[in-house]
Amino acid sequence: MSDLAKHDPEIFALIEKEYGRQVNGLELIASENVVSKSVLEAVGSILTNKYAEGYPGKRYYGGCEFHDVIENLARDRLCKLFGATHANVQAVSGSQANQEVYFAVMQPKDRMMSQDLSQGGHLSHGSPVNITGKLYEVTHYGVDKETETLDYAQIAEQARQIKPQMIVCGASAYPRIIDFKAFKEIAEDVGAYCTADIAHIAGLVAAGEHPSPVGVVDFTTTTTHKTLRGPRGGAIMTTDDELGVKIDRSVFPGTQGGPLMHVIAGKAVCFKEALSPDFKAYAKQIVKNSKKMAKVLMDEGFTLVSGGTDNHLLLMNLSTLKDATGKHITGLEAETVLGQAGITVNKNTIPSEKLSPFVTSGLRIGTPAVTSRGMKEDDMEKIALWISRVLKDVAKDRSSKTEINAVKKEVTEFAAKFPLYPEVN
Repeated sequence: MSDLAKHDPEIFALIEKEYGRQVNGLELIASENVVSKSVLEAVGSILTNKYAEGYPGKRYYGGCEFHDVIENLARDRLCKLFGATHANVQAVSGSQANQEVYFAVMQPKDRMMSQDLSQGGHLSHGSPVNITGKLYEVTHYGVDKETETLDYAQIAEQARQIKPQMIVCGASAYPRIIDFKAFKEIAEDVGAYCTADIAHIAGLVAAGEHPSPVGVVDFTTTTTHKTLRGPRGGAIMTTDDELGVKIDRSVFPGTQGGPLMHVIAGKAVCFKEALSPDFKAYAKQIVKNSKKMAKVLMDEGFTLVSGGTDNHLLLMNLSTLKDATGKHITGLEAETVLGQAGITVNKNTIPSEKLSPFVTSGLRIGTPAVTSRGMKEDDMEKIALWISRVLKDVAKDRSSKTEINAVKKEVTEFAAKFPLYPEVN
């Protein structure tokens, strides 16, 4: 990055600082990962110079012959990876992908059912603060109060009462297996389309570590980062050619203009990587690591939503963690103190949440990024114990920095053994 350092040293310095933060700390954000150097090179390529509105063979600009090949490679690889027959790789994000599915088959004021944001859903599933919640009449389903897992019989009854045009399944903070066949049966019973948002678990689905919705539901949307370990972006898949035509029209010209061809190239690279045996081993390790971290945290006395995890993330219920005065440690406070110790996590709402989304009673922890750096179960035990030490020390004395400082030093020494890019370090 010598040219950037010369011409914009301010931005270069900030990138260097962020590089240092990632290298010296532990990223446990469930929606983040570490892309390969190949993906970085594709996304940083001269493909960013080109407009390519339209689709391969039907562009509105000249000079797209190589871009056509790149986009077709991305589409073909994605279809092979998930067993789809039609894929759109132009969606710029997972949220855009969801909106484009809705726009393809729904009209304003149509009814939608989706998982409640405070119980694991996502903004783009019809949250009232999102455009999808303003355009459609949305009813949310949640999790069972006792098990904190999805109750498909209850969701089916709710659907029969609401009679929605669309049922959305998939989540951003749900630690258990999702039964996509059950959702499709519920949708068929009420004459609704069914969309599965697998943004978080796409890598696990691709590797066979989670059941696939492709070929089961009508539409499957995803991001291409998170567990899929590609560039930030979105994609849409289906096995219905007629619905595929509607999707393409909804993406362009319906909601987007010129596609980001440098990002699509990065997507093509990540799809190729995900087709390799190494990626299958990586996805399996993600789940092993998540389960190990969950076990250690529960052994340390912490409460986890649903009592554990089946996938790449876990949710800590901090409402049982109190200081000497009986005051709860909030998700915001836990996120802050762990960040000071070099462990990056995010505050998160939990079922039966009583605090605001800016404060929360929970903490979301994910293993994709640390797994990409080569960490395994024994390393998860160390990390979980560091989390426990910091949170318990803060609960004992909110002003204490003893464990924060001690853990920060240990984390920095530990992280040095797992470089982001070995050839760089």
